[in-house]
Amino acid sequence: MTRPTHVSGDLDVRWHAGWPSAKHDPAPEIQPHAYDESTLILRQNMSVHFEAPFVFLLLGAERALLLDTGATADPGYFPLRRTVDAAIDEWLALHPYPGYGLVVAHTHGHGDHIAGDGQFADRPDTVVVGPDRDAVTAFFGLPDWPLGTASLDLGGRVVDVLPGPGHQPAATIFHDRRTGLLFTGDTLYPGHLYVSDLPAFTATVDRLLAFCERHPVTRLLGCHIEMTTTPGAAYPRGTTHQPDEPPLQMDTGHLRALREALAAVDRRPGEHRFDRFVVHIAG
Repeated sequence: MTRPTHVSGDLDVRWHAGWPSAKHDPAPEIQPHAYDESTLILRQNMSVHFEAPFVFLLLGAERALLLDTGATADPGYFPLRRTVDAAIDEWLALHPYPGYGLVVAHTHGHGDHIAGDGQFADRPDTVVVGPDRDAVTAFFGLPDWPLGTASLDLGGRVVDVLPGPGHQPAATIFHDRRTGLLFTGDTLYPGHLYVSDLPAFTATVDRLLAFCERHPVTRLLGCHIEMTTTPGAAYPRGTTHQPDEPPLQMDTGHLRALREALAAVDRRPGEHRFDRFVVHIAG
């Protein structure tokens, strides 16, 4: 089988990681980074909300996909729609398409990933997919949840949609065939991994490993950075200044390390520290 040639992009970026005094932080509320001309990675400023989630915008020929809407509803403090509209306008200036659409979807339904949904409620040509399982399965076409996969065609750019429960019941993983990027939400990132349903979470990791065996995956991108560059050392929850962060991007080796960590944990509840992440198993 001939593997597709991916559009390579730039992940050599120093993310803004808060400020010693949040109220004096000179940085804007959102830090944008263009992975390539049609892929935008956005980080909410930690001084606005300590979760500092990452949000992703994928632009196709006919519509765009926005993954998550951040941790803050008020556009005065978190101008996500304005940022997304500006990026789409810039794209359409070079690639005109009448009635260009936007799909707003979520890696999962926790508040730090859906707070900005209301900013897009009245936006023309826009669909906001609800964060609950019924809304996710109905929109993407996943009747056998958590089994099976679906796809979303943005126009010359297809995104695979994979069920990913375990952290949260409606957690969803997205794979961009154009770049090979796998967007893992809060299932895997360099930080605190909270497992609410261990059997479901383990099954999700197993399905992701099988998917990576069958499909070319270039990098894994989660939605937070919470580790330090010291193996096994993480910033405490609620930290608003993280000057010693590792990169956001991970690879399939990190996914295998997570599966090995779950085996080592052996169903024991509590906090378990590993070099690249901290696994929290619900009791």
